[in-house]
Amino acid sequence: MSPRSASVNEELRRRSRERLLQAAVELVDERGFDATTLGDIADRAGSARGLVSYYFPGKRQLVQSAVHRLMHRTLEEALEREPRTDDGRERLARAVDAILGLARDRPVLMRQHMAGLLQAEGFVQCPEQRRLSELLGDTVARYGSHDVAVDYPMLRALLMGAVFAALVPGVPMPVPALRAELFQRYGLDWELGVPPDSETASGAGDRDRDLSRFFATEERPSEP
Repeated sequence: MSPRSASVNEELRRRSRERLLQAAVELVDERGFDATTLGDIADRAGSARGLVSYYFPGKRQLVQSAVHRLMHRTLEEALEREPRTDDGRERLARAVDAILGLARDRPVLMRQHMAGLLQAEGFVQCPEQRRLSELLGDTVARYGSHDVAVDYPMLRALLMGAVFAALVPGVPMPVPALRAELFQRYGLDWELGVPPDSETASGAGDRDRDLSRFFATEERPSEP
């Protein structure tokens, strides 16, 4: 049997990494961070346990990369859904709704993610986190920012603050109220994006229980 080509090996590695990311998100969403082990993640992904450390230095880094993947693919899907638009205000509204929607639909996962960001390691610099930053930066630019380097970090901070406020145990703020505050700040009409009382919003939670489309193992088109 002839040895596998470099391209085949690279594809196998990519698929293994995708399965680990998906397994990490699913298990932390189901059980929480502390109750999920690297062995559990490897077993769910159908991978050898030693393979996890080949891609990630530890559980926190794996989980943070996995959540950033879910976030950037969720945001990407929201921005590009039909009818597609280049209108900056509509795109910003979709971005806000996408991130707040994750807090609403996946509270366990997002609460664990926010807690992880407060650890000494902070943000994990990984392809998933960089892609999320690129998408939010582009959204701010299309909205009309004259200084993306200043306005993007502010949007990121406001979104993180809103997610945190929605997830504080015992005193969570309702997502519609947080949405209203963000929309007022950016001068967005309530009807933009996906208003909480719309048909699209009402079915989102059930639709998003299946995460496979965010962690597809088939080859995806090159991202810009």
